[in-house]
Amino acid sequence: MDRVIMHVDIDAFFASVEQLDNPELKGKPVIVGGVGERGVVATASYEARKYGVHSAMPAFKARQICPMGIFVPTRHERYREVSNEVFKMLYSLTAIIEPLSIDEAYMDITKVNMEPLECAKFIKRNIKEKVGLTVSAGVSYNKFLAKLASDWNKPDGITIITEDMIPDILKPLPVSKVHGMGKKSVEKMNNIGIFTIEDMYNLSKEFCIEYFGKFGVEIYDRIRGIDTREVEVLRERKSIGRETTLKKDLSNKEDMKKYLEYFSEEVSETLKNKNIWGKTITVKIKTSKFANHTKGKTINYYTNNKDEIYKIAYEILRDMEIEDSIRLIGLTVSTLTENKVEQLTFF
Repeated sequence: MDRVIMHVDIDAFFASVEQLDNPELKGKPVIVGGVGERGVVATASYEARKYGVHSAMPAFKARQICPMGIFVPTRHERYREVSNEVFKMLYSLTAIIEPLSIDEAYMDITKVNMEPLECAKFIKRNIKEKVGLTVSAGVSYNKFLAKLASDWNKPDGITIITEDMIPDILKPLPVSKVHGMGKKSVEKMNNIGIFTIEDMYNLSKEFCIEYFGKFGVEIYDRIRGIDTREVEVLRERKSIGRETTLKKDLSNKEDMKKYLEYFSEEVSETLKNKNIWGKTITVKIKTSKFANHTKGKTINYYTNNKDEIYKIAYEILRDMEIEDSIRLIGLTVSTLTENKVEQLTFF
């Protein structure tokens, strides 16, 4: 392989940290998050996943399908601490790393002085010995196949996909495995009788472009094992935000102000700590009928000032037409920059 890309994914990260810190939880169906009646599952141990529990599932649903589940609150500071330990080990091998989230990353190990399998085993062994967690690793000649490989033998697996295995290894897979295929795209494919990657091989490049738009060429290439994306060392952060599910539905906008004020302070602090400014403020709400509504405003200057963020967020909320009561509210700042000079405003 000319390029050697590895995708590393910590297995059931939040739940694994809880089991690591509390040995009594090992081997048990641990569900992180969703502690309140209206909460949402952050992640679940593999013991809980056997019952169908998954991230973003409403807590009440998780309790229905896994009544013996052990619910624990999230501890983001602890997860960040453990994540930092893991990434230090990764960076000891190569600086060409693209973090995707707190628990997964791409690594370009082309110039690492180890065979790919040896490198994957080295990473897994060190993380297990020094941190106490298991990771799944996938190795291939591009990012799409490396991520696909890391999912192949979860948990605690290693899979290597080489060029001579393409396209045979891909053909039996469901179309949902193709990077870039969202839920709606999968449904569209299924509706015309296409369920596997092998089924997609009958589609022309022109059809893919017409059907999927600008991503059509990428999807056409991916199913043939082609992915030219580089491992991005400085991956762009698209937005910073906070949201919460309310303990009690709210219908009065004045009662929602305190949440926007709190979020503005938290987001502002995060922006300042990362030396980042933003110019698009977006308010998100979810009604009691589970309908999502978002509305944003892009200003003509960059800011990370909490008062400015709150002022704009409240103006957005005030202008939103909401008929039902609200069960979730969130605030996001996007269109980010790392410019060091904050522009002056009249605020």
